Amino acid sequence: MVIVLPCPQNLQTESHSDDMSKREQQRKVKEQKQKAAQQREQTKKLMAKFALFVIVPVFLLIVAYTLYSQGPIYSPIEIADNDHVRGTTATPVSIVVYADFQCPACAQENQTMSRIWPTVRDKAHLVFRHYPITTSHPHAWTASLYAEAAGQQGRFWEMHDYLFANQAVWSTIGEPELEFESYAQELNLDLDKLRSDIETDLVVQKVRNDQRGGNSSGVRSTPTIFINGTMVARPTANRIVELVESAFAESNTAG
Repeated sequence: MVIVLPCPQNLQTESHSDDMSKREQQRKVKEQKQKAAQQREQTKKLMAKFALFVIVPVFLLIVAYTLYSQGPIYSPIEIADNDHVRGTTATPVSIVVYADFQCPACAQENQTMSRIWPTVRDKAHLVFRHYPITTSHPHAWTASLYAEAAGQQGRFWEMHDYLFANQAVWSTIGEPELEFESYAQELNLDLDKLRSDIETDLVVQKVRNDQRGGNSSGVRSTPTIFINGTMVARPTANRIVELVESAFAESNTAG
């Protein structure tokens, strides 16, 4: 039997060929990695340009719109043209209440104020400002919008009273809008106008700016009451009457 051994020259040629093939593959892999890195770099540059020329201007426009669309805010010693005032501003004592329509303590405060109002109405005027705390009262914002929209038809205080009187009813409803509209019907309001007004900047900004003003004045919870600009601690019925009478006496002395 004859055994044929491979030629050493052929072995060297095959080994050299294998080495060339591996180097070629390595070169191609390296080139592919370089191309991928270049593409990633180009993508980053394009994204940076996109952010610079598209996203940043849009963001700045949104910020500018938000800033310029916010209306003025008022302190508790000021009365705005669009404030809701019970009584006459000719009286020397101002009572400013920041309240949340879904807040049980605010409903109690409203009952207290209604009870003492005949006693203080010849000395003071009452200003209501919105302060819906939606983290704990999810329907408070909507309730404020309905009250403001009713105010566009001259019935703010009537809707205000309905919302507080029926708080236990609508607070437990998933979507209270129909309940609010039933109050509007009882007040003979134009429902189409009411629904339209709720969406307007005039109504939305009033609620938002009341809350902004409250934040600036130190309001952190509801109800918060100010008498002639001073925040009232423990605003019980007797305490409020006492402070109103004191402020009224001071105004007469000063006059």
